[in-house]
Amino acid sequence: QVQLVESGGGLVQAGDSLRLSCAASGGTFSDYAMGWFRQAPGEEREFVAAIIWSGGSTYYADSVKGRFTISRDNAKNTVYLQMNSLNPEDTAAYYCAARSVFVSGRYYEGFQYWGQGTQVTVSS
Repeated sequence: QVQLVESGGGLVQAGDSLRLSCAASGGTFSDYAMGWFRQAPGEEREFVAAIIWSGGSTYYADSVKGRFTISRDNAKNTVYLQMNSLNPEDTAAYYCAARSVFVSGRYYEGFQYWGQGTQVTVSS
């Protein structure tokens, strides 16, 4: 069982940057692809970014491409989401998720473990 704990959310102004972190425990971190998802009030949860076990490939939603960067440090069991040029439409609860390398499917599917979320609020 993998436990995930996000941190780094907060209230920022449009144009600012934030870096989210997600610390994993309870498993072998490099056995998991990692992802970030977000959910705004009244909306469905949506995919934001994903990174494979080695960090060699990354994937992004079109809405964040060029502004957000996902990365991981397997020695620290941590995945990051660097968010630049934030705008009010990025306001949401952000969730970290893990998917075993043995699970197949599209890069935004099949995530098995989820964190509790961290709130990001961008004011205009």
